[in-house]
Amino acid sequence: MTIYERIAEELDKLEAQSNLRRLPHLTHQEKHVVVNGRKMINLSSNDYLGLAADRSLREEFLQQLTVDEFMPTSSSSRLLTGNFTIYDRLEEELANRFGTEAALVFNCGYHANNGILPAVCTSQTVILADKLVHASLIDGIRLSNATCVRYRHNDLTQLQRLIEKHHAQCDQLIVVTESVFSMDGDRADLRALVALKRQYPKVMLYVDEAHAFGLYGPTGLGCAEEESCIADIDFLVGTFGKAAASAGAYLVCNRLLRQWLINKMRPFIFTTALPPLQMAWTLFILRRLPAMGQRRLHLQQLSASLRDALRQRGMECPSESHIIPLMIGPSSEAILRADALQRHGFYLLPVRPPTVPEGTSRIRISLTAALTQEELQQLIKAIDE
Repeated sequence: MTIYERIAEELDKLEAQSNLRRLPHLTHQEKHVVVNGRKMINLSSNDYLGLAADRSLREEFLQQLTVDEFMPTSSSSRLLTGNFTIYDRLEEELANRFGTEAALVFNCGYHANNGILPAVCTSQTVILADKLVHASLIDGIRLSNATCVRYRHNDLTQLQRLIEKHHAQCDQLIVVTESVFSMDGDRADLRALVALKRQYPKVMLYVDEAHAFGLYGPTGLGCAEEESCIADIDFLVGTFGKAAASAGAYLVCNRLLRQWLINKMRPFIFTTALPPLQMAWTLFILRRLPAMGQRRLHLQQLSASLRDALRQRGMECPSESHIIPLMIGPSSEAILRADALQRHGFYLLPVRPPTVPEGTSRIRISLTAALTQEELQQLIKAIDE
């Protein structure tokens, strides 16, 4: 069997299982998308604050942009000639906002999670990772030389047992979690994790705030700010491509770790840097996040209303955030349910294996602050039908 014959056979299997994916053809119109001539409210993006759909923000940014600042490419890695001044300004702003010694910006969250752990781990490192961490973290763990054990989702009792089991035999033990989990929308107890870390001198804490940055805390820095534990997290990672409506990712850390990653992190070293124009937009948004408390509050109110509505109807709802899954089960049924919701004017998509385990396909509702209460009630009515 040739490689193409094998690929064709596997694609046929995916289609038979209702798990074959195709790129959608769509047009964006602020908070709506148009697919096959049908205009729908987009509830499948990560534009949680509605900033990507905010035309006035783009207009304000463009008005202050000069020709010299319009740099659509870096043309190089940062270690060669791609380290423009705007990178330094963005990292300084991040470090100041988080109150850390340093920050380092990456091309995307996948690069960050794929590269940090392999750069810092040795064969004497043990990683204890939450069972539901993102694929980018799983791949980063696999690329490292560390021993890895997955603990049951948010089960801190099992986590402590694993720490006690491995603590004496390793040089370093790193606990890896997300703050807001991308598929169930529930949250890790960061304060409890910090308290656990403080009991063991070899334990470090890695927290991915991809789905929390911009949304939680008094100034929008994430769950670590909300729970007052930024200083206790050794690897605090977040992304700009979701609530911040940009691209790229960051790590806030100490100067020593930053210098080490610049020298040892392969996805950082061997890639062309993001365009300076992108970094200027990120800095523009970052400086406005503290003043977006009303958007954050509105999103929290929308989220609470939808969660309550689902639970009142006896539906399973593990969410504690703006990410709210409609748990379906079989992939084929999830596809039909998504199509029905689209007919009601809401662009919602099925999430199927391998993104989630077999038998747990779902509709992942990504709420946005651009949604009105009236539109939310229409969504609830559509779910009922």
